Amino acid sequence: YKTPEEAHDIYVRFTMETYDKIVAQYWQKVKDAELADLFRLSIEKSVGRNGITTPTIDRTGVAKMFAAEFAKATTTSAKQKIATDTLTVVLFNIAPQGRNQLMSQQQVTALREEVSNVNPEKNLYQELEVSREATPAQIEKAYEEKVSTATSAEAKQQLAYAHEVLIDTNDKARYDQARIEPTTFAHSFGSTQYIHLSQISPTTIQEFVEAINAPSAERFTTLILDLRGNIGGSLDFAQYFFGLFQGANQYVFDLLHQDEYQVQRTAAEKLPGLARYKEIAILTDEMTQSTAEVTAATFKRLHLGYVVGKTTRGWGSVENTYPLETSIDPSTTYALFLVNGLTLRDDNQPIEGRGVDPDINTNEKEWKQKLKTLFTSPSLINAIEKTASQPPLK
Repeated sequence: YKTPEEAHDIYVRFTMETYDKIVAQYWQKVKDAELADLFRLSIEKSVGRNGITTPTIDRTGVAKMFAAEFAKATTTSAKQKIATDTLTVVLFNIAPQGRNQLMSQQQVTALREEVSNVNPEKNLYQELEVSREATPAQIEKAYEEKVSTATSAEAKQQLAYAHEVLIDTNDKARYDQARIEPTTFAHSFGSTQYIHLSQISPTTIQEFVEAINAPSAERFTTLILDLRGNIGGSLDFAQYFFGLFQGANQYVFDLLHQDEYQVQRTAAEKLPGLARYKEIAILTDEMTQSTAEVTAATFKRLHLGYVVGKTTRGWGSVENTYPLETSIDPSTTYALFLVNGLTLRDDNQPIEGRGVDPDINTNEKEWKQKLKTLFTSPSLINAIEKTASQPPLK
């Protein structure tokens, strides 16, 4: 341990492990004095008392400060509360504010399920009242019976979704294996293939490849990729996704971490079927965020397609979870959810707080007329006009 206080007090060790992980993993370089003062102010907030000082304004002083405060606590639960409350305040107040946090193991598990598009409280088989072993014919019959008696549009929509997932061989297999619901929804408009990515999960690449390689897709010559409402997902999606267009080991984007620009390269081979798409449009809105924003910006940067829609959300941080080895609670473990990098737009400005600007903004009155300045395919132009004016298709 770096200080005697950490060697003798597990609660000091717990808080100082967080201190060190912020220094090592946080996206900005943090000055020792600034971080020490933030910890001091945060412990004042957590214990509700002003005037707390550190012997020195550095890491060593912070360890001594925590040791003194924990010594005043008379119970284990009080010490746990001081530690977790202080770290919650510290993490909330480092930029981007509210994005970093202390997570319990239960919260980490819930986060992973969300990223993987797994909803443990949802059961598509129960919605149709069929067993997992039901045949396609039985699923079809159950759906028809249920939807005929459904009294609301929302209920009918939920039944239709369950039916579509369980009737598709690939989607059903993924759902049966890990409760992962589909993220890719394909439709056709003349010679234009429309693909909506509702979010990015570990199966999205596979779903996208299946849509491109489907026998019915061979006739398409243009593509719409709808990223509206997409909350993003794992950042390495972009490296695999653009490998399908560019081939392996090609430049994708830069990641900003502690004043260094880290080059990210493709990690997949070309998908031959993509060569038939002569023009590509990407649809965005103000809820397109995170990795979906990186995807839109990369299409622009690499001149692979044009973005149509609205400026994206501006959520350009890259987060990761960092487990804490020190345990202060036998009922759970903790981890830091920490911003460790910022992604950049096609103009090399951070996406964070800015978003990605479309080539054609649908808020402008004459946006439909501008489509002909970027696209030549009548089918694609017509499909954009239809889809960009309504919610994403599923």
